[in-house]
Amino acid sequence: MNDNAPDAPDDVVDLDARNLMCPLPVIRTQDQVKTMQPGERLRVICTDPGALNDIPAWCRINGHHVVSKHQGEYTVEIMVEVGNSTS
Repeated sequence: MNDNAPDAPDDVVDLDARNLMCPLPVIRTQDQVKTMQPGERLRVICTDPGALNDIPAWCRINGHHVVSKHQGEYTVEIMVEVGNSTS
């Protein structure tokens, strides 16, 4: 799956959620987003393929935007732009 290839702006925060299974990638994403400002970007790198659905669903509910998502052979990368929500 490759909705959009992940981009790499200089101001991206990386979150390594590899080897964590559901719901931990979403929980770690939520915790990291709470420390960020609207407009900042978070790249979540994980090995749980369920995150391809779980993190975008969490973003929709909490007012954040999925910029891109990419499934490689061993990892999933999801780029999230932080919205105005505090979640």
